[in-house]
Amino acid sequence: MRRILIAEDEEDIREFVVINMKRAGYDVVDVPDGETALRVFEENGGDFDVVLLDIMMPGIDGFGVCEKIRAQSPSIGIIMLSAKSQEMDKVRGLMTGADDYITKPFSPSELTARVDAIHRRVTMAKGIVQPTDEVVSGPFTLNTKSRTLKKNGQLLDLTQVEFQIIEFFIKNPNAAMDRAAILKQVWGENYFGDVKIVDVNIRRLRMKIEDEPSSPQYLQTVWGFGYKWVV
Repeated sequence: MRRILIAEDEEDIREFVVINMKRAGYDVVDVPDGETALRVFEENGGDFDVVLLDIMMPGIDGFGVCEKIRAQSPSIGIIMLSAKSQEMDKVRGLMTGADDYITKPFSPSELTARVDAIHRRVTMAKGIVQPTDEVVSGPFTLNTKSRTLKKNGQLLDLTQVEFQIIEFFIKNPNAAMDRAAILKQVWGENYFGDVKIVDVNIRRLRMKIEDEPSSPQYLQTVWGFGYKWVV
C-alpha cells in the first residue's frame, strides 16, 4: 500500500489533500503540526513513501520537519506545500532536503501528479538492480544496488533525487547535459515544476561531492547550456 504522511495546519486544506490522496489510492496519515508529524513518523518507524509538509506551521515549521525526516530517511519522498511563491522559500525547501514543492492554491490533478511522480521515483530507487552493481569514476564509486555513492571510500549522504542526478552524470561522463534532459531523466516527462529545481539540486549536490563547491572540479557548469561530469 502506498503510504503518505500529510502535515498541514489549515484544516480545510488538509481535508482537501487527504480526500484527493485517498482517491488516488494512498494510505493517508494526516497531522496538524510539525511536532506531531515527527512523532508519528518515528512511531511508524519511518514507514512512509511520501511526506507532504506545509512550510508555515506552528512550532516546528516545514523546513525543520523536512531536515529531521531527511536525516532519518535519505530515500523518502518529501514535497513542501507553501502559500508563498518567493524564490527563497523554494530554494530553502530544496536545500533542506525536499524533492519538490507545490505553491498554493493547487488543483487536485497537479497535487496527484506531483505525489505520483515522487512515489514512482522512490519505488524505482528501491527496486532497481543493475547487472553491474558498481561504477567507478575517478575517486567516486557508485553502487546501483545499494543506491550509494562513495568518495575515496567514504560514504556520502545523498537523497534519492541527488543519487539519480549523479548516476545520470557518472554514466554519461564528459557529456554536456542541458537542464531539460536532467529534468526529464530524474523528474519524468510529466513534471509540472520549474526547471530551476535542477540548479538547486546541483548546488546541493556540489556541497556534498566537491572539495570546493564554489569552484567545482567534477560537476562543472557549461555556461548557457547546463552541466557535465568531468573526472
